[in-house]
Amino acid sequence: MTEAVRRQTRQQAAVLAALDAAAEFVSAQQLHSRLRDQGASVGLATVYRTLTALAAQDEVDVLRTDDGEAVYRRCASDEHHHHLVCRVCGRAVEVDGPAVEDWAARVSAAHGFRDVRHTLEIFGTCDRC
Repeated sequence: MTEAVRRQTRQQAAVLAALDAAAEFVSAQQLHSRLRDQGASVGLATVYRTLTALAAQDEVDVLRTDDGEAVYRRCASDEHHHHLVCRVCGRAVEVDGPAVEDWAARVSAAHGFRDVRHTLEIFGTCDRC
């Protein structure tokens, strides 16, 4: 684990536990509400700070919803991957995208870019919905 996570407070540990329990991407507000419902006394600012730190350390995946809200998820894979996300239930499936990786490398090189990062999320309706 990273240095910041090793020296976590009780509140930060509660945020991590709630995030680990979430199967779907969740917003800071949703996570805060779940923590409150569980009786945890964690402030919304602490939830935001913890999620921001985890995202900066690549401990969580972050994506933006259609309305621009950041949502977070602890993923099973530490490797670079993409997501299929259900608009109805929020279910997320981790997928590899070799064709996307090749395309990103070609386009970046063609325009002289290096040290490139990218994200790709595909939103739709899953077979359960």
